[in-house]
Amino acid sequence: MPLQTPRAQPSALRTSLHDRGQRLTPQRQRVLALFERIGEGSHLSAEEVHQRLLRSSERVSLATVYRTLRLLSSMGLLQELELPEGGRRFELASDAHPDHHHLVCVRCGRTEEFESGAVLTAGEAAAGQHGFRLLECVLNVRALCPACAAAEQA
Repeated sequence: MPLQTPRAQPSALRTSLHDRGQRLTPQRQRVLALFERIGEGSHLSAEEVHQRLLRSSERVSLATVYRTLRLLSSMGLLQELELPEGGRRFELASDAHPDHHHLVCVRCGRTEEFESGAVLTAGEAAAGQHGFRLLECVLNVRALCPACAAAEQA
């Protein structure tokens, strides 16, 4: 579950980082601001974050982007989606849609979100059956997007 940290307030982010013994660097602000600009439901890899920052004349190294994404994820400001193919994508954490799911194209990485009460119900039932307390319920569906499916058939 994401932390209840106000999103667009650098002072709240600064306080949260300070409590962790970290500083609010311009690079960290730029990465979080990028996700706030693109909004919920956008899933970016570290490389895509780096490229977008470079295109907007923001000078941040790829190594710094990786470290920042890990830090912001650990703080609950970003949510990390780990793909079976070894890639990772990040999205702005949302308290409004904590139990959403992802449809991921195994070829191009396109990621679409969806919600399903049936998945949440199955997660709650499985947790209860084994004596677990459900914290979150996330399903990643691996598939081919329409464009990749059409290319495969051509």
